[in-house]
Formats: sequence, C-alpha cells, structure tokens
Amino acid sequence: MEEGTLSKWLVKEGDSVSSGDLLAEIETDKATMEFEAIDEGIIAKIVVAEGTDNVKVGDVIAIIAEEGEDVGDAGAAPTPKAKQAAEPIAPKEPVAETPAPKAPSAPKSNPASNDGRLKASPLARRLAEQKGVDLATVAGSGPGGRIVKADIDGAEGGTAPVKSEAAAPAPVAAPTAAPAAKPASGDFDIPHSTEKLSGMRKTIARRLTEAKQTIPHIYLTVDIQLDKLLKLRGELNKTLEPRGIKLSVNDLLIKALAVSLMQVPKCNVSIEGDQLKTFERADISVAVSIEGGLITPIVTGADTKALSAISTEMKDLAERAKAGKLKMHEYQGGTASISNMGMFGIKNFDAVINPPQAMIMAIGAGQKRPHVIDDSLQIATIMSATGSFDHRAIDGADGAQLMKVFKELCENPLGMLA
Repeated sequence: MEEGTLSKWLVKEGDSVSSGDLLAEIETDKATMEFEAIDEGIIAKIVVAEGTDNVKVGDVIAIIAEEGEDVGDAGAAPTPKAKQAAEPIAPKEPVAETPAPKAPSAPKSNPASNDGRLKASPLARRLAEQKGVDLATVAGSGPGGRIVKADIDGAEGGTAPVKSEAAAPAPVAAPTAAPAAKPASGDFDIPHSTEKLSGMRKTIARRLTEAKQTIPHIYLTVDIQLDKLLKLRGELNKTLEPRGIKLSVNDLLIKALAVSLMQVPKCNVSIEGDQLKTFERADISVAVSIEGGLITPIVTGADTKALSAISTEMKDLAERAKAGKLKMHEYQGGTASISNMGMFGIKNFDAVINPPQAMIMAIGAGQKRPHVIDDSLQIATIMSATGSFDHRAIDGADGAQLMKVFKELCENPLGMLA
C-alpha cells in the first residue's frame, strides 16, 4: 500500500479515545480497513477530511492531545520533537499524530507509568528487541516521557539515523471540480460515459503491466479427464452433508495444486533480485471476482489441510472478499495462484502471473468431449488446465513435471488424500 482513501471518520474533534479504539476506516486498493488508536487522548484536530482520496502512507491524518494539554493552534505544524513522537501503527498505514507538550523537559529518569511499566510505543519496543537495546536505559522524548522510534535509533546499539522534520504535511484540501474537457480526438463524438478509476483498478493495471513487462511467461497446457474427480466429489459431499459442507470442484483443484507444488518443489518458488526462494508449504492464492476488480485470498498450507477445511475456509474468504472485509495477511503473500473460469464456459486461457509468485494455474470448463480411454474412443468429461510459469525461476521441464503431477492427481484424486 502506498496511498489510500480516508473513507470515514468514526470519531470527531473533541472526542476522547483510548488505545485500541477505532478512529477511521481506510480504503486500500483491495479492502476497507479499520484504523486503531495506539495512545489515549483527545482528538484535537482532524487534518484529513472524510472521503479524501490519495492519502499517502505516513501522512498526518489527525492530531491527538493529552487531556488538558495546550496544543495551541492544532492546525499548525508540530515541533520536531512532536513529529518524532508520531509513529505509524504499522509500516503500511497512515499516521494519527500525538504532539508533544509546548515546553517538554527531558526526562530525568527512565520513563515509566504510575504502575511502574515502561512507556514505549509498539514500534519502539520491536526495534529495541531487534537491536538488543534495554528500554530501561533509554530516556523517552515523546509525550510524558514515552519512548519512541527516534529514541531507539539514537540509543547505543542503534544504527538508523534520527530523522527530524520541521513540519507536518499540510492538510489535504477537498478536491475541486475540474473544468469540462473537450472530447479527446479518439472519441469521434461517440456518446459515452466516464468514471474515475478506483484504487483497486489502478493497482490491477499497474501490477499486471509490471508482470507482463518484467516476467518472461511460459505457458504449458494439459487436458485432464475429470470423471473420477467428479465421482469422488459426489461421494464426499454425501458424507459431509450432515455437517453442512459441500465441496466444489475448485476446492479439489486447490488441494491438487498444493500437493503438486510439494511434489515438485522447484515450482514452489519466488524470484527476488538475485535470490530464489523455495517455500516449504503451499499457500494457494485463489482468484475471486468482486465488484470493480479481482482479489486473491489465500488458503495457507493447503497441502496439509483436509478438503472440508479448504471448502469452509474458501467460502468464508470469498464472502468477506466480496464484502471488502479481508485483512491484509489474508490476501498478501501466497506461493502460487489458481484462477478458475470454467463456470463461464471458458475452454482454456492463459493467466498472468501475480508477482512475486512464479506460477499461476488457469482452469477451463469441464466439457463432454471425445476422448481415447483404454485404446477406444469414448465420451469423457475433459478440462483444460494451463500453467503460466516465470521462466527466470522455473525451467520448462520443471513446469512440465508440475503439470504432469497435477493431471495425475486430478485423474486419480485419491492420491491427493493419501
């Protein structure tokens, strides 16, 4: 995430908040996330208005003051020390800033609250643990002597430079209507409508362009006889009916791909710069179509999960994906992807790799076709599957081996359950 939309404020100026209280809803390119407070205090100033687009990661969106604290003009730029006290909740989120008092004095002892606990931000605690810094030896420069990131950077053992900024970003002004533009020369006066690209659509455009420009794709297709898999699915669904579970064909294909990746580990990889990562489990990203775009929730460790667990988890992930309620870790990552367009009657297609992954499996429709079985021409249910592989990380022979194993597991599905 590089920027987002502050879609809704859940508090107003003058409200008291405590650590963990919900402050706002932030719309990312894939989901709407709830933004929490990490300190207690009073909402002194809302800097970014509700509904503002393109709010950069790290921008100040609000100023929180301690009770009784005189912050003067809440809209004015905070002091350098106050800026240091403002830390993001997570590396990929905007910031609700806590200014320092007007005349802070250096703490004379280790910062601790009334109950004896050291006062430090979550980020400062993580950095201190990573660098081996004892918090008890650090003097905090934040409000009330709270230890912040800048204090850890400057402590013995810290290596990162202390950064200080003299001013917070200016409040984001509400967007103004642009003057009506003349029709583009390519419109030819054809009646049409226009709409602004959503954050999701812009991200899809950027990532797919990057994938096709930077990843040398190789495509390998196999035809798979599905009759045994469909029979097994029917038998399993009869036994699972009392539990309210109904397996889809896609659930079995997710399992088959995960088991295939573990049997052909040279395809369960990711290339990053001059390094090749080989993963020790198969996390399958599953393409789900939602309004305005596409999202890929992840079934983690699909190679070891029961089909019933995959089915239940996938149903929940798909429902929350369509409602925009997925958490970041539920759609970021994955070791490989699967995209099924069989329900639309698509016979076969070539899918675009989702970086930094190195492969994606494209699934077509299962159709009744003439097929040679035991040296005789018969009618069977045939499905075409096409694997897209990053040729920088996966050789053609290894990709072919994965497709062979995937085909065998689908045609003899008991093998994936053993």
